[in-house]
Amino acid sequence: MRKKNSSLSLLKLLLRLFSLGRKHPVLLLIILVIGLGGYGYEVKIARPALLYQGVPQVRDARNIDTWFRILRNHGFILGYSDLRGNPLWVEYALTTEASTPSLKRPNRFETDWRGINRVSHDSYQKSGYDRGHMAPNYAISHLYGREGQTDSFLMTNITPQKPKLNQQLWQRLEEAEIKHFAKVFGKVWVITGPVFSGTVERLSSDWTVEIPDAFYKIYITEAAPGKQSIALAFLIPQTVNGKEPLAQFVTSIDVIEAQTGLDFFARLDDRTEAALEAAVKPQPWNFQAVSKLHPHH
Repeated sequence: MRKKNSSLSLLKLLLRLFSLGRKHPVLLLIILVIGLGGYGYEVKIARPALLYQGVPQVRDARNIDTWFRILRNHGFILGYSDLRGNPLWVEYALTTEASTPSLKRPNRFETDWRGINRVSHDSYQKSGYDRGHMAPNYAISHLYGREGQTDSFLMTNITPQKPKLNQQLWQRLEEAEIKHFAKVFGKVWVITGPVFSGTVERLSSDWTVEIPDAFYKIYITEAAPGKQSIALAFLIPQTVNGKEPLAQFVTSIDVIEAQTGLDFFARLDDRTEAALEAAVKPQPWNFQAVSKLHPHH
């Protein structure tokens, strides 16, 4: 469990290290070298391992609504907007379902000590919205264990979803991705997040949290020798009744990029990226088998 005073403790530690460094310059130099090494590990090794074809890029750097800070967790990574109180994108990899037994669901969500706006479990209280996971509890807990599940219950992984979306259609899609898509392809990368459009609306229970109008999910396979990546994308509004077939919400990555202001898979060569992101081809995903599935978890 994350302690609420973690950020204060970190600040105190940094101040003590600085004071010690002033008295012992050589020690300060060693600390700086270690710090730079840690940063290099984070940027060059730890983050790339959780990303496919690079970090999502902001299409217009002048649009502060699309700014985010990268937060790495156990089994997934995300770009968090302190301005909107939402993750703008969350990415994780799915493989064939692990044999890890089902873990008991935590009773409460935790405030992430890294978040500036301090969104808490109670921020959603009596708001009319569910605390919607972006990196899903079921898949993350089965593939990445207790530590992954704990991180998935941090509020930086949560966004407001209407109950009929969260408890029905969204849950069906989460089940399809781990029980079907991952088994068909062996490994699937997922990028998901909220879509904001029109008038800004915030939770009545916490003004720091903006309410999305819709949500997206993008599935992509890794390229292999002689085989290109294939992708499947969804754009789902908050207004669903929950019983619609998943096929109703299939779209292109281009459409999602236009609505989110983000550029996905920026490290692909331009020709490959253009073809992949314009395509709407659900057939390779054997999609008819899961379009009308009912959730079981």
